[in-house]
Amino acid sequence: MFSDLRALVPKLPGLLFLLLLGLAGALSARTLGLPIPFLLGSLVFVATYAIVTFARTGSRPWYPKPLRTTFIAVIGVLIGSTFKADMAGELPRIWITILAMVPFVFAAHAIGYGIFRHIGRYDPVTATYAAMPGGLIEAVSLGEKAGGDVETLSIQHFLRIVIVVVTIPTLFYLWTGEAVGSAAGQHLNAAPVEVTDWLLIATLALVGGVAGIKLRLPAGHMIGPLALTATLQATGVVNISGPAILLNGAQLVVGVGLGATFARTTLRHLLSCLGLGILVVTVLLGLGFGIATLLAPFSPMPFEAVLISFAPGGVTEMGLIALSLGVSPVLVAAHHLFRISFTVTVISILARRATPQ
Repeated sequence: MFSDLRALVPKLPGLLFLLLLGLAGALSARTLGLPIPFLLGSLVFVATYAIVTFARTGSRPWYPKPLRTTFIAVIGVLIGSTFKADMAGELPRIWITILAMVPFVFAAHAIGYGIFRHIGRYDPVTATYAAMPGGLIEAVSLGEKAGGDVETLSIQHFLRIVIVVVTIPTLFYLWTGEAVGSAAGQHLNAAPVEVTDWLLIATLALVGGVAGIKLRLPAGHMIGPLALTATLQATGVVNISGPAILLNGAQLVVGVGLGATFARTTLRHLLSCLGLGILVVTVLLGLGFGIATLLAPFSPMPFEAVLISFAPGGVTEMGLIALSLGVSPVLVAAHHLFRISFTVTVISILARRATPQ
């Protein structure tokens, strides 16, 4: 244990540099009035550094997974804290958009496969798993077992999430003409934040994160804290006031982590994957826009929330965007949890049937 700690110490300056670089990007983005600046600004600055560093030295920035996981659990708590008792009555009313997620997943996968197979010239296995509209870790794992290109799968799914994270807030900005999220000074709660709130958030993040992982929930390190907090909040057991500085800090940590991942590839391969990723996401967002336009009048969720619910991003990132935009983050997260769970279940069944016994 002590040897592990000693090995960790020399890496800390590099980690501190990444966080400071991410903070510089966040503050720059906020100065420019960009949407969710602590997420996007840190992502862009660190991704640029990671790509340049890898191209020149072949080394990748060290970024500890537990740090990102910890703050993802905190994001789960912050999202769960927005769940109020009166929202429980709305849950049965979202069945129509939840059911619509089934044809959306099949259509999204078919579209993605067509683009990756016929335009990107991916082999059939890589195209199949690259087109999964959810489940980054599961897609890469299943694709590797099936003989797909692991590096391409990792990059393509990562870019899918990043492109959505960048696109959705930008579309809202262009649509409304106003900055959104923390760029607009939005706070989770106007009530004063007490020391007990910090301790309660930490406790719920720890307990919920462990429970989510033990129960093997999809994105359990986030869904566990989210479900636990939402339940306690809705029943009146707790009343959390989420500090805005914690939301900004969580965005920063997640953004830096996403940016550091860009070091996995060469610039040429990245640009090739980026072009295909932009094409796939553009088509899927168009599909999601059509569904949101059709179903929003029959849903308790506003059009913006339905649109975000059908955006093919990660649970954490989409929940964070919904939280920043203030549009039904719990209900949005429920849709993404269903999308990812359904996608992984269907692909897993198909993979088992395709594997010789």
